[in-house]
Amino acid sequence: MNRTKILDRLFDPIGSYLTPEVAKRLVKFRADAKTQHRLDELAGKYHEGDLADREREEYDTYISAIDFITVLQTKARSVLKRSAKR
Repeated sequence: MNRTKILDRLFDPIGSYLTPEVAKRLVKFRADAKTQHRLDELAGKYHEGDLADREREEYDTYISAIDFITVLQTKARSVLKRSAKR
């Protein structure tokens, strides 16, 4: 099972805690410009096969965080769809 599916299953109950207001904020969440720049820099090095060990660890941490945020945003979108149907 991949990391995103594991996170999705683990955090499934979190959707019931989200209000529509919080869900809207989660869906809009984006990394700040400085963080996005660093991520893009590391991604470029990754695709070139040119990451140092320390950079690989940093990149892996970003990827883990992105997976977590993606799952939360998916849960938030579900909350918003359910609230729109009411």
